[in-house]
Amino acid sequence: MSDVTATQSFYGRWARAYDWVATAPGVASWRARAADALALEPGDTVVEMGCGTGANVPALRERVGPTGRVVGVDVTREMLDRAGQRGARAGWDNVDLVLADATRPPLSGPVDAVLATFVVGMFPDPRPAVGAWVDLLGPGGRAALLNASRSDRRLARPVNLGFRAFVRAVAPGDGRVSPVRSLERRVVTARDELRTRCVTTGFESFGLGYLGLQWGQRGDEG
Repeated sequence: MSDVTATQSFYGRWARAYDWVATAPGVASWRARAADALALEPGDTVVEMGCGTGANVPALRERVGPTGRVVGVDVTREMLDRAGQRGARAGWDNVDLVLADATRPPLSGPVDAVLATFVVGMFPDPRPAVGAWVDLLGPGGRAALLNASRSDRRLARPVNLGFRAFVRAVAPGDGRVSPVRSLERRVVTARDELRTRCVTTGFESFGLGYLGLQWGQRGDEG
């Protein structure tokens, strides 16, 4: 079974549960920080890679305004179906949902921003994907990656056990490799690639050290 097929199968089965986690109390503040890192302005076009059930869309729409555009890309039909239902209820009239592999997005740039939250850890090698996302950006465009990993803070150590259990439950895989170590290795690789490809970068950690937000800005020459 290919990585894409495994992802589609897993998240297709767990779309409802994933939607509950994605919209749980407190999570909205994380999504707002990720959206803020993109420095969006009214009228901008932003692409979310691995948009899932559309939990980030409200924050993105708020920042690009009615004249802007939000494009959500996801490889799992069930996820996009739930995003579409959410959009129909909320009246999203400036949102396009695209069924596609985020590692090879069928989009042409330039766009103003690209966002990926809790996505790059699923890619065996996230570098080509991150490179493709940066290539979509116009001059001065920004990309941001929000991801979770174990915390090295003393007070958070007991919670790391719960984090490991959560990752095992929600991450597709065959059990031969520790999903937590694999996730963290891929996240670090993605962050390094974004820093390499961008002229200006920034990073912040929050949520007791469990969440890391890496952003990068493309040069004015594009």
